[in-house]
Amino acid sequence: MTDSSSAVYPQLGMYIAGEWIMRADRTHQVIDPATGDLLGDLPLAQASDLDRALEAAERGFRVWRRTSVDERARVLHGAASLLRERVETIARNATREEGKTLAEMRVETLACAGLFDYYAEEAKRVYGRVLVRPTGTRSLVLKEPIGPVAAFAPWNFPVHNPGRKLGAPIAAGCSVILKPAEEAPASAMAVVQALIDAGCPGDVVQLVFGVPDEVSRHLLASPIIRKLSFTGSTAVGKHLMRLASDTVKVTTLELGGHAPVVIFDDCDLDRTVETLAASKVRNAGQVCISPTRFYVQQGIYDRFVEAYAARMERTRVGNGLNPDSMMGPMANPRRPVALAELVRDAVSHGARVRTGGEGIEGPGFFWKPTVLSEVPDSARVMNEEPFGPLVVTAPFATLDEVVEQANRLPFGLASYIFTENVRQANLMGDALEAGMVGINTTAIAAPDAPFGGVKQSGHGSEDGIEGLAACLVTKTIHQI
Repeated sequence: MTDSSSAVYPQLGMYIAGEWIMRADRTHQVIDPATGDLLGDLPLAQASDLDRALEAAERGFRVWRRTSVDERARVLHGAASLLRERVETIARNATREEGKTLAEMRVETLACAGLFDYYAEEAKRVYGRVLVRPTGTRSLVLKEPIGPVAAFAPWNFPVHNPGRKLGAPIAAGCSVILKPAEEAPASAMAVVQALIDAGCPGDVVQLVFGVPDEVSRHLLASPIIRKLSFTGSTAVGKHLMRLASDTVKVTTLELGGHAPVVIFDDCDLDRTVETLAASKVRNAGQVCISPTRFYVQQGIYDRFVEAYAARMERTRVGNGLNPDSMMGPMANPRRPVALAELVRDAVSHGARVRTGGEGIEGPGFFWKPTVLSEVPDSARVMNEEPFGPLVVTAPFATLDEVVEQANRLPFGLASYIFTENVRQANLMGDALEAGMVGINTTAIAAPDAPFGGVKQSGHGSEDGIEGLAACLVTKTIHQI
């Protein structure tokens, strides 16, 4: 695969043992979600391909773990530079296969580059320590790479998710077998190609596609794999945890969420509406940390819902390649169907549709930004992550009441608070059960900040020094 500044969608393939494999007995059709057009046929791995990938990852780990930190940093910095050079081509192809707007995809590609740069430098700060011992003896605590990693990335951030799965392990000295989503393969291919072109050895990074359950069972059954890294639904995460337990693999899991938003009556109403509207239509709401359950204090509930619904109605929905579009399509035909079912259920439980609530006729998988009000806890959407541009609202009276509501579900990925009262913000920040909390902001992801959840939203972190630590094991050496 070669990079090009043209808009031609690339030939699709897997990268195994230092070579691109562009043909296979089985393929998956990649569809443009904005038009329904066929973009390309993606080769899918057989068991023999996965065995080759495992053998290559084992070889790659033996070499890469002994490679100097400076060389690892050089590769990551080089890949970051190439991603920036190729941003227009990568973003355009990613928009065509995943749907989000071109502007969002540019930001995502640059964020991936920033993550690679961060880990290029952070790799140089993997420190051990010398323990205090009597003269003539010594005890050392060392940090070493954990080993080959099996990494599974979803479709909703087709560039950044693969980058997250590759950056920290490569910095730590691990090899990686990456299986991204089959819906958005060209994006992951571009990230891998940047690493290869920057000098990453062919055995260090493997890129495979296939039937998800077949691939996960095959890779996780192998003793070669030492760590599982997965981003996706809670149900699939639990399944992979069970598979990984048979060989006692270390796991990092970033699973589903259902982010509560607590809006107090002293908030800056106009800024709160604008911040939450922009955040909700990002990637058509197909974001694990997307604000979804809006608990609004009674004093401003009606005003907020009216203003928020009006703001969402002004969202221009269209092909992500159109510069006027503020929101693209859903990524696949399953999402509009799921949203329609959730809306019907909520209305049957007494909820009101304030705007949207239906798809958009024509080609592609488009859905209108939707706001529901007076949604009771009995509605499915109050308990199941909608993963789309759907907001549910309910009023609350007191802080204690809303804390109970926000923490009610078994998920704990992200939570948001909007208030101008500092003490109230501090109390809520402490009380909410979530791995990440945003106060008067929804920007809660950064290269140097840990990203992850609690409860059934998973465990472990990506990004930050915590993401690098998750790719290391501890060894203690005692010497007399």
